[in-house]
Amino acid sequence: MRIGVADYGMNVWDGGCFDIEERLVRLKEIGFEGVERLEAISADQAIGKAAVYRRLGMDFTTCRGPTPETSIEWTAALGKPYVWAGVNGKDFDTFCRQANIQVKACARYGLRVGLHNHLGSLVESQAQLEEFLARCPECGLVLDTGHLAAAGGDPIDIVRRYASRLAAVHVKEWLVTKPSIGLDRWQERGRFCELGAGNSGQDHPEFLKELVKSEYDGWIFVEHDTHLRESLLDLAVSRQYLHEAGM
Repeated sequence: MRIGVADYGMNVWDGGCFDIEERLVRLKEIGFEGVERLEAISADQAIGKAAVYRRLGMDFTTCRGPTPETSIEWTAALGKPYVWAGVNGKDFDTFCRQANIQVKACARYGLRVGLHNHLGSLVESQAQLEEFLARCPECGLVLDTGHLAAAGGDPIDIVRRYASRLAAVHVKEWLVTKPSIGLDRWQERGRFCELGAGNSGQDHPEFLKELVKSEYDGWIFVEHDTHLRESLLDLAVSRQYLHEAGM
């Protein structure tokens, strides 16, 4: 397994990504091996950024372009394994139908599609996730442990039963700060934080052991949606946590 960063929270803290080379250098210094998504608005930019990653000894697993089609084409051309499920259905039936269409399109390029479970989406709870996986049997999963745990789900159980569906894993911690607020207002109910600092009841070391037991050999991405201080400080804490857990 390889350890990287899903850098959405870094973008929130910084206000965007203004220098990808500087970001990669600093992440490498604290023990990370890459960033999940290479972002590009043109094929030339995608190639140029991919060259920067390679020169720095860093990596990525998917490319996000300006459209779903360019994301598929550029990810395939750059030799990466999956794209995120990028459909817009507003109800569950439509969402699943569209995801299956995307799966077929990606299969022509030898790519997987990974559904990212997320609070406030059509695939929030464990029941919704399992229903999605049943309806879209060829679709993979970008499993987010924090979002699933915050919705009352069990990431360890998902790995035990669906390890073969994993395209990537986001290891994330959830901290409830205002328990009187319901999950329908999850952004007010709590925040995501560094590993070991939450109260979601997750057993991260056991989850990681289960990944190893399942013979998962993909990427583990640390993700903090919300930083209250310079993002690299939080990420260094989480990287050390994973190191102490044997990763």
